Amino acid sequence: MRPMAVIFPGQGSQSVGMGRDVAESSVAARAVFNRANDVLGFDLARVCFVGPAAELERTDVQQPAIFVTSIAIWEAWLEAGASLESVTHYGGLSLGEYTALHVAGAVSFEDALRLVRRRGDLMQQAAVASPSGMVSLVGADEAAARALCERARGGDVLAPANFNCPGQIVIAGSRSACERAVALAVEFQCRAVPLAVAGAFHSPLMQSAADGLEPVLEQTRFTTPRMKVIANVDADYHRDPGSIRNSLRRQVTQPVLWQRCVERIIEDGVGQFVEIGPGRILTGLMRKINRNVPCANVSTAESIASASAIPSAG
Repeated sequence: MRPMAVIFPGQGSQSVGMGRDVAESSVAARAVFNRANDVLGFDLARVCFVGPAAELERTDVQQPAIFVTSIAIWEAWLEAGASLESVTHYGGLSLGEYTALHVAGAVSFEDALRLVRRRGDLMQQAAVASPSGMVSLVGADEAAARALCERARGGDVLAPANFNCPGQIVIAGSRSACERAVALAVEFQCRAVPLAVAGAFHSPLMQSAADGLEPVLEQTRFTTPRMKVIANVDADYHRDPGSIRNSLRRQVTQPVLWQRCVERIIEDGVGQFVEIGPGRILTGLMRKINRNVPCANVSTAESIASASAIPSAG
């Protein structure tokens, strides 16, 4: 039996129509969307299924939308007969870490959804308060990314925000610093791609969001996860409620070490991954991190129904 990890996506995986086919074919998935609508007080399912895109892409809507869609797909996957016998690890990129903590039993669906909604609100507010952005550096290693930030920063904020995979590092900071980084990237032998995001997530410019999230984290009931859940900020495993709160607070302003998280899980004996949630972003990153470790993608009703998308325990 090969140990398996289940991983969940974060912002950027959304698209209008996500989860609709799953909700149409799964009682369990429909129940998740209905519970979410009750918690949030608005029709999140409608936004996910029919848009408009401008509403779905707002940070305060996008985060709960991706969380809920991921859980709906997860529940539909279980309803279809997926076995958890070989699942030993969970993880998620940024927002996806909250999804992982929920399925590992560390926080209830309702509490996690309220927390994610508040997180999105606070990050949106921080983005509005300080014009900022994010830039993906294609072909850069960590040394080049840090050197480019040092050169382009000036008197502004600019720092690595996501270490996604070999050759893909995202930097975040003040809008003017991001513009300078784009212009200077060729000197550091990489290509700079500005990202369509509201602000400089996982950077010091999100400090107000981290401060606002702290009391909400303190009020949220967490328990020790039933399975190992990897933390973005240090590629170590969550241990207890206190460490979970501390890690999630730090995650708002500190870089996401996704490549290191995946490598750590593999080092600890996991031989297969399954990405559950909208899109295929993490599946693509897995191929660049370690092509020898298979990663199935479960994101649609068709993939749930496909026997090849539901790994056996053997």
